[in-house]
Amino acid sequence: MRHIPIIAAVLAAAVLAPIAASADRMWVGFHDDPILRYDANRQSAMETATATNNASIIRSLVTWADIAPTRPADAANAFDPAYRFDDLDEFVRNAQQNNVEVLLTLWGTPKWANGNKERNHLPTSMTDFQNFAKAVASRYSGRTAGYPFVRFFGIWNESNLGLFLSPQFNSKGQIVGPAAYAKLAAAGYAGVKAGNARALVAVGETSSSGRDKKKPGVSDAVAPGTFARLVAKANKKLRFDAWAHHPYPVPVNQKPTQKVKWPNVAFTSLPQFERSLDGWFGRKNIPIWISEYGHETKPGEPKGVTEGQQAAYIPQAIAIAKKDPRVQMFIWFVLQDSSGSLWQSGVYRKDGSAKPGQPRWAAAAKPLSPANGKVRVKGGTKNPLITVYLRSFCVNNPIGVKVGVAARTTLGGKLVAYSQSESALAIDCTAATRVTGLKVIKGKTYIVTIDANTKNGDTATRQITIVGA
Repeated sequence: MRHIPIIAAVLAAAVLAPIAASADRMWVGFHDDPILRYDANRQSAMETATATNNASIIRSLVTWADIAPTRPADAANAFDPAYRFDDLDEFVRNAQQNNVEVLLTLWGTPKWANGNKERNHLPTSMTDFQNFAKAVASRYSGRTAGYPFVRFFGIWNESNLGLFLSPQFNSKGQIVGPAAYAKLAAAGYAGVKAGNARALVAVGETSSSGRDKKKPGVSDAVAPGTFARLVAKANKKLRFDAWAHHPYPVPVNQKPTQKVKWPNVAFTSLPQFERSLDGWFGRKNIPIWISEYGHETKPGEPKGVTEGQQAAYIPQAIAIAKKDPRVQMFIWFVLQDSSGSLWQSGVYRKDGSAKPGQPRWAAAAKPLSPANGKVRVKGGTKNPLITVYLRSFCVNNPIGVKVGVAARTTLGGKLVAYSQSESALAIDCTAATRVTGLKVIKGKTYIVTIDANTKNGDTATRQITIVGA
């Protein structure tokens, strides 16, 4: 395998700064491993998710126990022969060919790492999980030809539920899950960053509801607000790039505007949750990733909503997320109903026919892709530097290849700047280019149309909005 040297690009402070008024751009897509990762028609399904439904990101669970069924001799080595990455390699490559980003959520302890317990129990040594996280992030760091760069990682899945992380309570009924998770999250973050310093890492991945005490005969669950508070109490200096959350309606027939009792966290209580996260961790403006959300439909889920209601709720939920300036990601669970999924929340039925919500999803997702970004640039800045997302260019081109860039800038429909240049394709499949000839005026909004190409025949058009701040 050929290893590629990292080529660093120095980016100006103005690059991709978020617009404060609302999210305006989000990574929007699907999580559907049965269809997008394992189904016989997974390649065409990926095209459906991206080309038809305008997904800009796809999430997948990376189950440690499946990837490492036996203990690797060198667990931090992404290519240790004990690892079984084949299906994940194909998934990540398929995503890149379809010009879409990937979120990989790591979870599921192998029996060799936790004393022969089930995969929802912590590893005996956090170093084992850290090494695994490093191996995954390193494998998909872009440094090795044929193994695409993965930009986003999550640590564990619904960590406030006993189904995924056990125990949540000790024998005295005291809550112990958050303190345990704080150790797991720290190890996972350290491992991912060691494998790929450019990757972004979310912690939490919390479910929307839970109880703060044990209930006989019911799976253990701690309310997400309580869980996050106690994670911070265990490690206020825990490092992470975002808190991931799954604000599903409970019960499943509720609307996106459902109001819930704190410390449960639905869409309506996200602002309170965000302020609380800042206070608990002593930080400001912690980003939020909605890494799972969906509405199950009848008749597959008898207690779900009608297909017509789902069609109404899809744009409503996306609009709520878009209005929140902290929300950087919105992932719908799932793309298509299938026998491999317990959830009937797809925008397609089992037979592949579209539900009424499918066109509503595609229309709502289309304008949100960060590939056609909206950036805030300080007034007075000359020749601002912008980042252009060119994910599919990494399929047939080595890192560092020259990308031809033509930038046409308009203000109110009038051409105000035009430039041509060459930029190097970065290891994360972006190119940094200057909008030569433009001096940004505070309060003005510019549209920069980018036409990018390579000698291999790759072409892409991006439209980036620059707002003078």
